[in-house]
Amino acid sequence: MLGYTITQWLFGILSFLAIMFGLLVVFSKNPVNSVLYLVLTFFCIAGHYLLMNAQFLAIVHIVVYAGAILVLFLFIIMLMNLNEDSEPQRTWLTKIIAAASGGLMLFVLIGSLKGAEKLTLTSYGAAQTGMVKNLGKVLFKDFLFPFEIISVLLLAAMVGVILIGKKETK
Repeated sequence: MLGYTITQWLFGILSFLAIMFGLLVVFSKNPVNSVLYLVLTFFCIAGHYLLMNAQFLAIVHIVVYAGAILVLFLFIIMLMNLNEDSEPQRTWLTKIIAAASGGLMLFVLIGSLKGAEKLTLTSYGAAQTGMVKNLGKVLFKDFLFPFEIISVLLLAAMVGVILIGKKETK
């Protein structure tokens, strides 16, 4: 129909689903349902990454966000006692300030993305940019030294956290 390809249809369907699940996250009364809708939103966004030929980013997105972060969200929500009686009521002034700050944030986001359509991927081939093989080549060929420095910094941070969190025994 009118020359649309399967990727354009998938993009439209995934976009519609991501927007609908995002709205359900915001307007759902139950916080656990909001987190579950957020999981579905993240899967739709991972589908967009797959359409952009960024398989590594899609897998990392699912593992990190849908796996780790949302499990933490669920844990925190279940630990909190979310009674409507004990929750403070928001005033109209607070709601107006929240809406104005959200509108300003949208304005800044649109302003920062102005002219982004001119950006192109020229190095390493635009069609193969998100492939894990190409990411590995770039990471271990061009950026090996910074990669190793970051690994040493993360190791030092992990040792520091263990030493700080260790209980002293006498």
